Amino acid sequence: MKKTLIATTALLGLTAVPALSQTIGVSIPAATHGWAGALNFHAEQTVARLSEAYPDMEFVLTTTSDPGQQVSDLEDMVATRGIDALVVLPFESEPLTGPIQRIAESGVWVTVVDRGLAQEGIENLYVAGDNDSFGRTAGTYFADTLDEGAQVVVMRGIASTVDNERVAGFEAALEGSGVEVVAMDHGNWNRDTAFNLMQDWLSRFPEIDAVWAADDDMAVGALAAIDQAGRTDEMFVVGGAGMKEMVDRIRNSDPTVPVNVTYPPSMISTAIEMTALGLTSGAPMSGDFIIASELITPENAEDFYFEDSPY
Repeated sequence: MKKTLIATTALLGLTAVPALSQTIGVSIPAATHGWAGALNFHAEQTVARLSEAYPDMEFVLTTTSDPGQQVSDLEDMVATRGIDALVVLPFESEPLTGPIQRIAESGVWVTVVDRGLAQEGIENLYVAGDNDSFGRTAGTYFADTLDEGAQVVVMRGIASTVDNERVAGFEAALEGSGVEVVAMDHGNWNRDTAFNLMQDWLSRFPEIDAVWAADDDMAVGALAAIDQAGRTDEMFVVGGAGMKEMVDRIRNSDPTVPVNVTYPPSMISTAIEMTALGLTSGAPMSGDFIIASELITPENAEDFYFEDSPY
């Protein structure tokens, strides 16, 4: 299902500028899992907040649950809304690269969020978490915690540059540790897919010491399968992105979920605000804005637990 929100906005805190009729398109995946739900929440909150302060800039916000629909949304933004800038989190990297490149070549400012394109140099601004650090932080924890010869399984996300960078960082951190990855497959950042994948691994491998699920939604699915199989005492699960359910388990010293890795969905707010600032001021906004990952432990979990968070 696609949802479209149209509002007017500009940035708080800017110095006075001539009134401009400019439009920013924002295209993001629909709330098909927890992190994306929080992303949608922050995008809508940002548009609503900024629209109250600056009525001279229009936003068109669309959400979609497949890459084909996202391409259609982008084409519509250009053809019927005449957007001056685009903030886009590609549903998948490969199929969105060509369409976004054509938009950039037409003179539209392009900000890419989180999931990079398959070709470098297309966007003006890139806002993302540190995906290499995300995987490397988890991998370092595995290497430091597990004994040589330990067997782990890895749940990848949707095929994308984000997924590739996370896995590369994780594998780099494991080099020389003696920890063995016995299975790796795509869980697509989806609880049900992760549940089925974990069930398969549990039936195939009599020994699993740990699970790296490169996203907390997949971690939830993996934990459900492990619990159903009665093997919770055999392994721990490390996810990522700071879902409050996971952080709560960490702050209560649950041995099954000992740590987590941050990856804030509020990065979409940063991207929207920086794009609007780039359009309405002379401030330089091009380049990469990378948000570092941190390890959430029982010692610092309280700092990362937000009761009112949608995720």
